Amino acid sequence: MASTPQQQQQQIRAAQKAADAAERRERLKRALPATVELLQSRQADRIDDNDIEAYVGLNWLEWHGGGLRLTITGRNVCAQSASTALA
Repeated sequence: MASTPQQQQQQIRAAQKAADAAERRERLKRALPATVELLQSRQADRIDDNDIEAYVGLNWLEWHGGGLRLTITGRNVCAQSASTALA
C-alpha cells in the first residue's frame, strides 16, 4: 500500500526531527567536558540555559542543593569522550 503525500510529509518531518536531536546530542556530548570545567571553576553562569536544560533532560547533569552537578551518566559520557579523543 502506497503512502499518501501527507504521510510522506509526516515521515520526512519525523526523520528531520530525529536527525536534529541526534546532532544536538552530539554537540552537547562534545561540549560536556568544557561544561564540567565551568562547573568546577564555579562559572556555571557561562553555560547557556538551553544547554543546561538539555543536559538535565539527558540526565548528564542534575540540580543538587541549588547547584548543578555531573551525574554518573554524565561522568560516563565524559569518559567515553576522553577515550574516543585518545584513540
